[in-house]
Amino acid sequence: MLPCQRHLFNLPKDIAYLNCAYLSPQLHRVSEAGHRSVAMKESPWLVKPSDFFENTEAVRGLFAQVVGTQADNIAIVPAVSYAMAVAAKNVLFSSGQRILVLSEQFPSNVYPWMELVKEYDAELVTVDAPEDRNWTQAILEKLDETIALVALPNCHWTDGSLIDLVKIGKQCRALQSALVIDATQSLGAWPLNVEEVQPDFLVAAGYKWMLGPYSLGYLYVAPKYHQGLPLEHNWISRKNSEDFAGLVNYREEFQDGARRFDVGERSNFTLMPMSREALSQILEWGVPNIAAAIGKLTELIAQRATDLGLYVTPNHLRATHMLGIHFPQGVPDTLTDQLVKNQIYVSVRGSSVRIAPHVYNTVDDVDRLFEVLQAVL
Repeated sequence: MLPCQRHLFNLPKDIAYLNCAYLSPQLHRVSEAGHRSVAMKESPWLVKPSDFFENTEAVRGLFAQVVGTQADNIAIVPAVSYAMAVAAKNVLFSSGQRILVLSEQFPSNVYPWMELVKEYDAELVTVDAPEDRNWTQAILEKLDETIALVALPNCHWTDGSLIDLVKIGKQCRALQSALVIDATQSLGAWPLNVEEVQPDFLVAAGYKWMLGPYSLGYLYVAPKYHQGLPLEHNWISRKNSEDFAGLVNYREEFQDGARRFDVGERSNFTLMPMSREALSQILEWGVPNIAAAIGKLTELIAQRATDLGLYVTPNHLRATHMLGIHFPQGVPDTLTDQLVKNQIYVSVRGSSVRIAPHVYNTVDDVDRLFEVLQAVL
């Protein structure tokens, strides 16, 4: 079992940070890489052409390992919304077809599809939240030959309710429906293999469970889209862009694989080294080990919440890395203020108090949380 890793983060002893689903704390090694990188531009004469490529390719390869694929299938993006715009530009869609999303799904994986259905005079189908939180079954019941695209997370961002993407992916392929996944609230803390799921597109922002900096994310693009249309046309995604003297020789050809979908200025000299360190740490720990360590805490939280008469999605229907606590009469008005007063940090999302620990948390943090919960009930 992976022991507590709090010493690798800058977390004061009096802070109980149970909110990784909001914004992860930063590893010391990630901060150090950022400090070194900021100083790099003080001496631009030392920046070599290879510096525009080395970290980017390393990060591409590291993320590919996290999701179980090859580096050629990974594009570098600044945000989930950018990735979804790439997907919307490349999936086959026609008038009258339908797109499926979840109730209270994160907006970056809803707004693009709202625009697409308007463009094609199509329909957005929303799966209502099932009472038992069995999203997988509810999705399968809505899936039919009229659904051209299915836009989902791996788990619901408000409470960690899990979606069986392998099962959903199989049904999507049978119906020839595109599957587009926002895995931001699971990837890095819950195992996912794209070869098993076989999505068309899958994206994860880097600043939550991937433990990286803000404004950088990763996009898996299935090989069948590698000849598709990029969202923008920048110099670095073109063939032989490593030859700076030859950039005036404009080319139609792109770099190999999914690199044509990279955002311009992907080689951010500060963010890339930070992301490289974050991804390296995740791989050193191992995602299954991370999930198991966090799961010990969320299992304890779920049991203690249930003992207080609060509702939590059953263990077999949620991911192990986060959970939502539902109060019978709604979230108490004073809860958030009381938690902050005691330096305990969680999020309220929808009707849930979302608890999202990581490998830096301990049972003491859980005890502090429940002291406040009991006091406000």
